[in-house]
Amino acid sequence: MTDPSSSPIALVTGGGTGIGAASARRLAAMGFDVVLTGRRIEPLMATAASIGAQARARVMDVADAESVEAGVATLERCDVLVNNAGGALGSQPVEHGDVEQWRAMFESNVIGTLQVIKATLPLLHRSPRATIVDISSTAGQIVYEGGAGYVVAKHGTSVISETLRLELAGTHIRVVDIRPGMVHTEGFALTRFGGDQVAADKVYAGVDRPLVADDVAACVEFVVGLPQHVNIDALTVRPVAQAAQHKVHRGPIDWQTS
Repeated sequence: MTDPSSSPIALVTGGGTGIGAASARRLAAMGFDVVLTGRRIEPLMATAASIGAQARARVMDVADAESVEAGVATLERCDVLVNNAGGALGSQPVEHGDVEQWRAMFESNVIGTLQVIKATLPLLHRSPRATIVDISSTAGQIVYEGGAGYVVAKHGTSVISETLRLELAGTHIRVVDIRPGMVHTEGFALTRFGGDQVAADKVYAGVDRPLVADDVAACVEFVVGLPQHVNIDALTVRPVAQAAQHKVHRGPIDWQTS
């Protein structure tokens, strides 16, 4: 078993910005030492500095097996894994789908999740708090025009969670799939539309209080903080303005204040 006298460690992929960074902050507040990984050192270092001594940054590309192995090899233990690295690229219909964008999404959301899980499972088996949290999407649950590549990738993320949970039955390791709906982060839509700020802004136009990264991080905190015998198989979280994948209210909501 892992040395109980040492601090528990949470590994967060895609930890430099957005949901990953917010999750790392929440986990650090819970008493975890957090290891933030990603492909760009600058946001990782900035987020680690904002958290303080409980955080460290490691460059790790989840789509590169050697990079994953080298990154995980630096860990003395792993108690919680948050598979957050991924993202969306493009919004073309299937007829005009960009094969390289589809491949990149599959590599980060599916192959990346697989490779990090494979590398960390030996450490997780030794931890009494072992929990794997995969950040999928409501996109993995239902299709929509222009989103096939991302839907395929995020469905794959959820399938990994569902299958792994079956395969780990009889062990103490929890596997949780969190499926956010509309989340307004600093880079998600901008990256998807290739830096087109106008197109990115249209996604959230008129939506009264879309989710923010910390809302999803609060869900990560919740599932990790439950007693070890409690597993949240799948948690779908949306803003009130988004009743379903295809039903988004654009306009003010009469929030009651008393």
